[in-house]
Amino acid sequence: MRQLRIVFLLGLLLPLFYCGGCRVQYKLSGGRDFHDSVTVSVMTFTNSAPLAKATFPQSFSETMRDAIQRQTRLQTVAKNGDLNFEGTVVGYSVAPVSIQGGGTNQASLNRLTVSISVKYTDLTNPALDFESTFTRFADFPSSQNLTAVEDKLLKEISDQLVQDIMNLSINAW
Repeated sequence: MRQLRIVFLLGLLLPLFYCGGCRVQYKLSGGRDFHDSVTVSVMTFTNSAPLAKATFPQSFSETMRDAIQRQTRLQTVAKNGDLNFEGTVVGYSVAPVSIQGGGTNQASLNRLTVSISVKYTDLTNPALDFESTFTRFADFPSSQNLTAVEDKLLKEISDQLVQDIMNLSINAW
């Protein structure tokens, strides 16, 4: 009886000891793992879109730098980093998107659309270099003037564009 009890306990405990060495590891930062010594530079974006707000390229560049500092451990430098971002605002437009019926044919919503062309250079892994255009938009009621809501919409669009750019470059998704 005593031997049966020992065999039974070993049958229960051995799988626990065996599985004790197993573990699952999750990364919350995305696909790439950088060393602390990797530097990143974000050059001030330029503007080639005729209707863009004059201060938008500068504020977008700052949004990009802030997001990198908040979301990564990468060291930011003014220029010549291991990872480099530069780009141009290439599109900036407002268009009606939701036309009301009833014979009025007036838009109930307008859409602000911004496109940014980005050149990403990765000196740590040149295979990940890219040049791409990213586009995002935000809608606002046609009863509101664009100048009244433009700063809020640009903040929302900038955050989305920065996340798209980071997902393709730093997070490598």
